[in-house]
Amino acid sequence: MTEQFSSPVHSDDIITRHLCMAADVEKYSRLDTPGQEAVQADLVRVLEEAAVLSGLDRTNWQRQPQGDQEFAVLPLETPEPMVLGGFVRNLAVRLGERNANTAESERMRLRLAIDFGVARTAALGYSGPAPVSVARYLNAPQLKRVLEGMVSTDLALIVSDHVYQDVVRLRGEGQSLDPRRYLRVHVCQKEFSGYGWIHVPEHTPEELEPLVEEPAAEPEAPVAAPTPTHVVKRNKGGVFHFGSGDAARRINKKY
Repeated sequence: MTEQFSSPVHSDDIITRHLCMAADVEKYSRLDTPGQEAVQADLVRVLEEAAVLSGLDRTNWQRQPQGDQEFAVLPLETPEPMVLGGFVRNLAVRLGERNANTAESERMRLRLAIDFGVARTAALGYSGPAPVSVARYLNAPQLKRVLEGMVSTDLALIVSDHVYQDVVRLRGEGQSLDPRRYLRVHVCQKEFSGYGWIHVPEHTPEELEPLVEEPAAEPEAPVAAPTPTHVVKRNKGGVFHFGSGDAARRINKKY
């Protein structure tokens, strides 16, 4: 009997899927250098405080700071309902407390995007479809319009369709996730196209609907009709009429 050995499985051949998250500060570029430094520190602080309050350990998150935003790949064992439930709610609370005694121009407001999929470390950060889709969801025009238009909130969340279907709709009861409080939108960014679901804590989808609608296109200015021109040439044998405007030259009548 010939003994058979299975070939070893290399780490590069193992496909793992992670929950990926990105948080972005609204209108960060308007700040001066000290203001940007303060906001970066506050962003890290509120994310860490929200995680601790939710029972999550951010020391195990693979984080990639990007100035006004942070991208993170969460461990495989991370409970997704806890992230979408307790973490999001606590983040909204911590943002509200941070902004309570600040001037309107100094409020820190966040867009948050979450997806689940393949994410692997690469030379300049992370590769795979999940980091790409999270970036596209984070920059969705609908999400930006919701945060800009919903002035009473400091946080707007968007999750991918399969996160909504697999976590919010099917497994969210323990974390008080209500599927009816999410609004579906179609996101088209660069080569990416897919459905996402927007949620703003303490607000209903009905409040968000007017904000996600595409702005009405401005009507095109009417094109003025060309000024008619009539060229009449009198000859000895009669009168020749050479059309009007751009019409082809023709002889109307000969007398």
